[in-house]
Amino acid sequence: MDTKYIFVTGGVVSSLGKGIISASIGKLLQARGYKVTIQKFDPYINIDPGTLNPYEHGECYVTADGMETDLDLGHYERFTGIETTRDNSITTGRIYKTVIDRERHGDYLGKTIQVVPHITDEIKRRMLGDAFDFVITEVGGTIGDIESAPFMEAIRQLRWQLGRDAVCVHLTYVPYLKAADELKTKPTQHSVKELQSMGIQPDILVLRTERHLDDALRLKVASFCNVDLECVVQSEDMASIYEVPVSMQRQGLDAAILRKIGIPVGETPAMKSWHNFLEKQHMATREVHIGLVGKYDLQDAYKSIRESLSLAGVYNDVKTKIHFVNSEEVTAQNVAEKLCGMAGVIICPGFGLRGIEGKIIAAEYGRTNDIPTFGICLGMQMMVIEFARNVLGYSDANSSEMSSDTKHPVIDLMEQQKNITNMGGTMRLGAYECELREGSKAAQAYIAANSQLSTLNSQLIKERHRHRYEFNNIYKEEYEAAGMKCVGINPAANLVEIVEIPEKRWYIGTQFHPEYSSTVLHPHPLFVSFIQACIEG
Repeated sequence: MDTKYIFVTGGVVSSLGKGIISASIGKLLQARGYKVTIQKFDPYINIDPGTLNPYEHGECYVTADGMETDLDLGHYERFTGIETTRDNSITTGRIYKTVIDRERHGDYLGKTIQVVPHITDEIKRRMLGDAFDFVITEVGGTIGDIESAPFMEAIRQLRWQLGRDAVCVHLTYVPYLKAADELKTKPTQHSVKELQSMGIQPDILVLRTERHLDDALRLKVASFCNVDLECVVQSEDMASIYEVPVSMQRQGLDAAILRKIGIPVGETPAMKSWHNFLEKQHMATREVHIGLVGKYDLQDAYKSIRESLSLAGVYNDVKTKIHFVNSEEVTAQNVAEKLCGMAGVIICPGFGLRGIEGKIIAAEYGRTNDIPTFGICLGMQMMVIEFARNVLGYSDANSSEMSSDTKHPVIDLMEQQKNITNMGGTMRLGAYECELREGSKAAQAYIAANSQLSTLNSQLIKERHRHRYEFNNIYKEEYEAAGMKCVGINPAANLVEIVEIPEKRWYIGTQFHPEYSSTVLHPHPLFVSFIQACIEG
């Protein structure tokens, strides 16, 4: 069949969960046997989120092919198991840069370059594709934003061009006013009116709500917004975001999309694996407490790590309770108090000097008290520095990122990074191979998740990176002799990817980001193994 297109837009306020709805639609269509992809168009002018402060934009997600992207791509991958690429994340900055580069090259033959048609044509070009049954396109921001206008115009043009092959799903908010004891539909009506003023009539409305909406309210919205009643779906608060696809299926969202496009609906998929996961999640009542040691005190900064811990907990039949520990506030005097009651500790990734001493202290506490400890990227580097200072005896050991004049740069700038001055998209990014040392805890974790690994001559895995600095191999023999083993090595660059202390219950650091590869149906082996060690303690 010809490729079908689903455009997901949002109104009233941001952060309503367009990414979760887009991922849920993708999952439901996948369950019906369709080949699906999801892409995110962000209206900001940055080329990518790689240089954005997490307080501004939350987590920067990294695709296997090395693109720094919006955190919603993490939802897409976790829900659908699709491996996204740089083609799944587009910003206004990338659109304009492409058009301007072409103009400088002379490709437009002296034409005056304008938003319409040149910018909108480039947006449409990136929205279209013929390798899938369905292409789901989420547009960031809310209707009415100035920077969103070119994207809305591109969607308007495509709706006319594609006819029944395109559907618009609009997500809005229905607030509850406590003083009046009423749910209010007027914000939704205004949002749809704004969308209509741009020449786009939504086919389906998803109403974000904190309270159940009755049929009378849905009928009111349908009547005022020119939408069929069966196409007015509510998205209530759920105990878990992974219940959203089931809720959407129960209300017939996927069926409504198929009817609008003119495809026979057929039987409702059972989604047994997904329901089995939800059942395990509901049954998990025992709690395991994990300390998340980092400097960004907001959920979205470590979104993929939080979700990976949660998923790993479900597969270990426990509920993971995550406690944020601000590394700037951790001292040698209060670390025991800060980490009291934690079954395990995560030393978080990040950049820059702020909060690193607290991470080093937390790493030492985890090591000396034999608490399962997992260091990720910068977190792994802090574990390496702590070991150098307190075991190898190099009291001034540091990363050359933090101290350029340290006499013992146990973490140093990667050779290929030394002549790079631009910040955006210039790190070691994307998936690289790692060879696991036979018999290591890390190798055992991967083998437990994938029995095929044990039959391979070389236990090769691929994981995603986002860093400039690396373990300094000059010190490798000293670390090995003192008990910190380098059990994961990139075979091409000889880069140390994984360190662990075998004599400890679970003390592992990874230079890569395993959280980017954890999905609902396939949680990452290292997170599963980490939670298992936390429980066994």
